[in-house]
Amino acid sequence: MKTKKIDALWSHVHWLTVIASQGSFTAAAARLGVSKAAMSLRIAELEQAAGVPLVRRTTRSVQLTEAGQTLVDATTGAFAEIAHGFEGVRDLATAPRGLLRLTMPVALGRQQLVPLLPAFLRAHPGVRIELDLSDRLSSLTQDGFDLAIRHAGSVPDTHVAWKLCPTQTFLTASRAYLRRQGSPASPHELPAHDCLHYLRSGDAPCWSFEPVKGRADRVTVPIAGPFAANNSEALRDAALAGAGIALLPDFTAARDIAAGRLIRLLPTWRSVGAFGEQLFAVRPYAAHVPRAVDALVGYLRESLAGGFPVDR
Repeated sequence: MKTKKIDALWSHVHWLTVIASQGSFTAAAARLGVSKAAMSLRIAELEQAAGVPLVRRTTRSVQLTEAGQTLVDATTGAFAEIAHGFEGVRDLATAPRGLLRLTMPVALGRQQLVPLLPAFLRAHPGVRIELDLSDRLSSLTQDGFDLAIRHAGSVPDTHVAWKLCPTQTFLTASRAYLRRQGSPASPHELPAHDCLHYLRSGDAPCWSFEPVKGRADRVTVPIAGPFAANNSEALRDAALAGAGIALLPDFTAARDIAAGRLIRLLPTWRSVGAFGEQLFAVRPYAAHVPRAVDALVGYLRESLAGGFPVDR
C-alpha cells in the first residue's frame, strides 16, 4: 500500500520540479496548462505525504525548503530523461510534428526570419511554432525553448549549435548626413561625428576596427552621439533620417545599402566586437533532437545559405 501511494505521487514530484524552474505557482501552472488551485493542491498533498514542508510561499514567489530542493535535485535529471524518451517515441512518426518553442532577436526575426516561417509551416503542417521575439539572452532550459537563433561569435560548450550563415557589420550613414557633416576618411575621425550606437551596459561607448587587408593594429575610438538604442532597427531608422553614423549588422542594413538609402563608410576597415560574426541555431545538449527542430534548422540553413548580401 505504501509503495502504491508513492507511485501515485510521481506527477506531484514533477510539478514540484516545474515550480522550481519557474519560480512561482502561477508561472508553473501556466507552463503545465493547469489551474493555480490544482497546483497548490498537488503540492499540499506531496508535503503531507513527505511529512515536511517543501516550499515557502510568499506573495510574489515560491522558494524551496531544504527538503524541497533535495527532492528536486534528486529527480530533475530523471524527469528530463523521461521527457527525452517520450520525444524520441513521438518522433517515430514519419513527419515532423508538435509544438516548437523558438526565440530570436527582435530585429533579425522581424526583418529576415519571420518571413521565412510561413513556407516552413506549409511544408510541415504537423508543426506549430510559438515565437518569442526578444533581445534578452534567455536560459533555454529554464524558459522552455526548443531552439534559439543567436547572432554571436561563439556558443557555450553545453549547447549544440548549427551555423546558419556568416554575418557582417557595416558602418553606414544617409546621404543627407554626409552632405551636412562630411564622410570620415578613417576610424580616427569618428569621434568628431554624431555616432548612433547600440546600447550596452558597461564602459563608455567605443567602436573598434581592423583593416580588411594588411596587418595594421586594431583601432579603438570613443564615440558619442544624439541617439542610442538596444535595437538595430531603431538605429537604422535614425540613420535613415540623417541623425548620424550607425554601425549595423548586415541583416538590418543590407536592403537599405542595396537601395542606396544608406551609404557604406570605411569599406577598407572591418568592425570588431560590435556584433557576432555568425548566425547560429542553438539548443541545449540532448541525446535526441526532435524532428521538428531538425527540420527547421535544415530549412533555415538552406534559406540563409547566401547570407545577407549587399548588391550595391
